[in-house]
Amino acid sequence: MENNVLTYRAAGPLLSLRRYGLLLAFLAVCIGLSLTTPRFLTWQNATIILTQVSINALLAFGVTFVIITGGIDLSVGSVVAVSGVVAASFAHPDTYPVIVPVVVGLLTGLAFGAFNGFVVTSSKVPPFIVTLGTMTIGRGLALILSKGRPVSNLSDAFNFLGGGKVLGVPMLIWILIAVFALCAVILRKTVLGRYMYAVGGNEQASRASGVPLRTVKMAVYTLCGGLAALSGILLTSRITTGQPNAGLSFELDAITAAIIGGTSTSGGTGTMTGTLLGALLIGVISNGLDLLNVSSYYQQVVMGVIIIGAVVLDSLNQTKKA
Repeated sequence: MENNVLTYRAAGPLLSLRRYGLLLAFLAVCIGLSLTTPRFLTWQNATIILTQVSINALLAFGVTFVIITGGIDLSVGSVVAVSGVVAASFAHPDTYPVIVPVVVGLLTGLAFGAFNGFVVTSSKVPPFIVTLGTMTIGRGLALILSKGRPVSNLSDAFNFLGGGKVLGVPMLIWILIAVFALCAVILRKTVLGRYMYAVGGNEQASRASGVPLRTVKMAVYTLCGGLAALSGILLTSRITTGQPNAGLSFELDAITAAIIGGTSTSGGTGTMTGTLLGALLIGVISNGLDLLNVSSYYQQVVMGVIIIGAVVLDSLNQTKKA
């Protein structure tokens, strides 16, 4: 009994470090940057960081759903591009109400996500290969639909979605807060969310317990595609053009945010709060390096180190659990 108590007390600090390590790292980076450059700790800069982070965070929320179930989605960057181009094509002034390009863009992303889910659940092809294929398809469709040129001349109502402000706060931040809350509720408070953890934790046991694996996987890939489409619509609105080359490497940033946030690459573990913190940490580091006038070349090296470090930590955690 005494040995068990001692073991529990010894493990307590380690458990706390794992649970709050990301938050502590985030606070440490913020404190360090605020001491290094006075421009960091200002409302204007905080708004810039949140606005820049919003697109990646929305993508990361969708990727988190997929990774928790043990899958992966490499097509989100291309879905950003094709959904943005489709939405922009219906967002010209004096043509359609703003709801039309938004709905059409979202349906495009949902269709891509549903297609990914259908192929993954209907075949034995790994999700990595399936979504790699749809990544190429999406990029090609974006170029075909736009004829290789940016789709411009968008309505003011559409541009307001990504560039407007409400109560002095950018719309992107309001949307980020709303989507984060919705995704957190889905993951923690719904049957679908519990099924996601079950499938990622032990797929065979979940099947034996009657969990509808096909439905769950279809749902997560469709959700991921929808969130990627939303990101594409907002990005298009923010830059006021539908760019067929938008979203390049966005999938890597989203996966990095999710993994840094504690989502396990082996499935069964992850939270939306962790993913949001992961996206914020990436955004803060990138913003801080900009303020310190660090070359973008070195920034890529830093981000690469962060990716490797996050995966190594995840691997070590899985080894300890085993």
